[in-house]
Amino acid sequence: MPSPYRAIFAAPGTTSFSVAGFVGRMPLSMMGIGIVTMISQVTGRYGLAGALSATLAASAAVMGPRVSQLVDRYGQRRVLRPATLIALAAGAGLLVCVQQDAPDWTLFAFTALVGCVPSVGAMTRARWAEIYRGEGRRLHTAYSWESIVDEVCFIFGPILSIGLSTIWFPEAGPLFAGVFLAIGVFWLTSLRATEPRPHPRTADSGGSALRSPGLQVLALAFVATGAIFGSVDVVTVAFADERGAKAAASLVLAVYALGSCLAGAVFGLLHLKGEPSRRWLLGVCAMAVSMIPLLLAGNLPLLAVALFVAGLSIAPTMVTTMALVEAHVPRTKLTEGMTWTGTGLAIGVALGSSAAGWVVDARGAEAGYVVPVVSGGVAVVVGLLGYRRLGKPVPTGEGQRERDHEGEHRGDEQPVA
Repeated sequence: MPSPYRAIFAAPGTTSFSVAGFVGRMPLSMMGIGIVTMISQVTGRYGLAGALSATLAASAAVMGPRVSQLVDRYGQRRVLRPATLIALAAGAGLLVCVQQDAPDWTLFAFTALVGCVPSVGAMTRARWAEIYRGEGRRLHTAYSWESIVDEVCFIFGPILSIGLSTIWFPEAGPLFAGVFLAIGVFWLTSLRATEPRPHPRTADSGGSALRSPGLQVLALAFVATGAIFGSVDVVTVAFADERGAKAAASLVLAVYALGSCLAGAVFGLLHLKGEPSRRWLLGVCAMAVSMIPLLLAGNLPLLAVALFVAGLSIAPTMVTTMALVEAHVPRTKLTEGMTWTGTGLAIGVALGSSAAGWVVDARGAEAGYVVPVVSGGVAVVVGLLGYRRLGKPVPTGEGQRERDHEGEHRGDEQPVA
């Protein structure tokens, strides 16, 4: 492991919560694509599969910020365990309904409740922010590490989920996603030493983190970014299915994540200067442009190459996003702020997967790649219109006062992301 990454794990407890966070995040890449694979295996209806995946994402978008608000107020352990139990019970109900060929409305009802699943990535990033608060270079490396963990999940998650559902039985992918969630969350919440201190509501701490103009831009742009991810997942499964190699979709999507993983690893080693907002906008533009070659990929090998190149811009953009969130949101609402970007992604995944499912059913898989291309264009428009808001961090309240106080004692440390 390169020395900057080794350095961040010098703090006690960091290795344990990072590994627990990795396990708990596996469902992020397994559940949505697992539902798509399961439903398409059982019914052959990609429209229904995409709609259920969209329901899951939309539900997580609604409930995720509320769960994180409660975490900021009461702590991770007190909130995450009950929320996880609700999600697991709903997931079990969904699998039973699929296995028993229950009416479609029951599938939507249980899928909506699965959205109570907590944002494990936001929880681990909040722990890093608590440990290295005010240490810009180490926090940049820590956020890069978290991005690598995300992408490793997206490399192996789809392989496991699609592979289990196609080789073993249709419900196997979502089933194992629930197992990973239970192990990861209960392990993470048992690590009390690194858990961020909760911030009970006070007279001046009301309101949502989304009141920040900068966070509004990031969350809205991530709606379009999520539409890219959601549509690429659905269309790639259908693309491989049309060519008689449905299980290969997991490998193709893994190559997509691999590109992002490698880029994130290199990005974490860089000591960057200049405005993070500018780097963020360049990353969004790169993601949008990289979608265009998908329209020209006529076979799985070419598609894999195109997705690998497209993945190179993802992790650097995500890392820079987390740095911008920290700059625009008070520390007392940091978990919520990070969750709002995930919420934007979830809403986008809902829209993108649903739109892609209907396009695939109507026009075929190749036509479905129009959806991520259009989504990338929308992300660029949002980034350009909101760029000025990102260039002027305006954190308020306790978070700003504490950063100002720390700045007096860490004047020699310069943020790098």
